[in-house]
Amino acid sequence: MKKQVYIIHSWGGSPNEPMHQWLKSELERRGFDVAIPMMPHPENPTIKDWVLGLSQIIRLPDKNVILVGHSIGCQTILRYLEELPADAKVGGAVFIAPWFTLSNLESDEEWTIAEHWLGTEINDADIIKHLSKITAIFSDSDPFVPSENIEKFKKRFGAEIIIEHEKGHFTTSDGVTKLQSALDAVLRIVSDG
Repeated sequence: MKKQVYIIHSWGGSPNEPMHQWLKSELERRGFDVAIPMMPHPENPTIKDWVLGLSQIIRLPDKNVILVGHSIGCQTILRYLEELPADAKVGGAVFIAPWFTLSNLESDEEWTIAEHWLGTEINDADIIKHLSKITAIFSDSDPFVPSENIEKFKKRFGAEIIIEHEKGHFTTSDGVTKLQSALDAVLRIVSDG
């Protein structure tokens, strides 16, 4: 059975972001089925809407499913995994700029949206039982994701940590249009699987 990759974009993002399109193209060239769904209300993301949206897209998760998230897309994947039936297991996850804490949000409105995500607990044990491999990719110049998140992902999930140099929040405005480390991480999940 073909490996399926789902790429979940960031808050305010879209499937058309160059980094996501590059990753999709590279994976499709290697025989993967890749979907980059448009998440509901990207300017005002809620846990309920995004997790429900993802669960409607991935109806039968199994070991052939690999999840890739960017920023709030990572949070969505974690919360989606938390709600899976006990026996469901996906192949793995690659997180780009994942977070449990944030900094430097620019407006009260942004903090209001973020507080909902930041203040809603995640049950690590419910997540870990659904996948065996997590890779978390951080940038040493991310203005929104404090470096304390690196240790949190390592400690809470045993994540493989990759730190990129000067990639900001991995957006087009940061000059990021492709991310080789994300492609390599997906390929490692498959080869290790």
